[in-house]
Amino acid sequence: MPRHEFRPGRLIAGVVMLATAALFAGDAADAWQTPWYRAIPLVCGGLSLAGLANWIAYGVRKRRRDASQASADSSGVPASTSGSQAIK
Repeated sequence: MPRHEFRPGRLIAGVVMLATAALFAGDAADAWQTPWYRAIPLVCGGLSLAGLANWIAYGVRKRRRDASQASADSSGVPASTSGSQAIK
C-alpha cells in the first residue's frame, strides 16, 4: 500500500518549471539566447497539462472510491436494531 496517492499533475508542473529554469539558466550562462517571452507559453502550457492530468487522476480515484464503497455497502438492517439487541 503506497504511503500517499500519486499526483501526476504535480510531477508535470515540477518538470515544466525545472525546464523553464534550465532554459533561463542556459541564457544566464551565455550558452544560448532565450527571449523572455518564451517562458509564457511554456509555463502556461505546462500548468494546463498539469491541470488536465490532475482532473483525469481525480476522476480515476473517484471512480475507484465509489466502486469500493458500493461493494462494501450492507443492504441488510444493522444488527443493533433487530432482535434482542434492540435499544428501546
